[in-house]
Amino acid sequence: MLSLSTFALFSGACLALTLTPGPDMLLIASRSVSQGRVAGFASLAGIQAGTYCHATAAAFGLSQLFLAVPFAYDVVRFAGAAYLLYLAWKSFRPNSTAASPTASPERTPASRIFIQGLLTNILNPKMALFVLALFPQFVRPQDGAIAGQILVLATVLNVIGLAVNGTVILCASRLTRRLAGGRRQSSLPRYLLGTVFAGLAFRLALASRQ
Repeated sequence: MLSLSTFALFSGACLALTLTPGPDMLLIASRSVSQGRVAGFASLAGIQAGTYCHATAAAFGLSQLFLAVPFAYDVVRFAGAAYLLYLAWKSFRPNSTAASPTASPERTPASRIFIQGLLTNILNPKMALFVLALFPQFVRPQDGAIAGQILVLATVLNVIGLAVNGTVILCASRLTRRLAGGRRQSSLPRYLLGTVFAGLAFRLALASRQ
């Protein structure tokens, strides 16, 4: 069981980190603008599920692989960049309905958006190294099972992320109605989301482990 002081310190660190605009917030906001709040929350849910995957990997020492074997880090990094470029290509396609605010829910199911968020997070080795660098600072062997503590920390991070990014989703989704107001603007959300995916892909491809 985490001590109250450890919980408070970690919560403060998570709040500061979550309030700092980053790739996840940018992706969630663009999803919300282009497709509405349901898509935004589905993307956030996928990203947070990925956080649990990275936390589980850290608990069992799998994240150490990226430090010990640079090749493994690069394989995951370029796979993630390729996947993001694929999503960008799909968004830029003229007949794409993936980012149109007027598209029917059946053609852009929330489950697909959830999986995209999950894969985007899992295929980001920077997230694995982030969890590996931050979480152990707040783990105390005398407070119980290490794996249990890491999963509790992941839950705290996700709850705070839900509060912060949930606010971003609700604010950004208000733009959806404006973007959907006229036919002339219907392509803007598609280009916005595609640009975000492409930007994240190049950012990940050019990233180093430091």
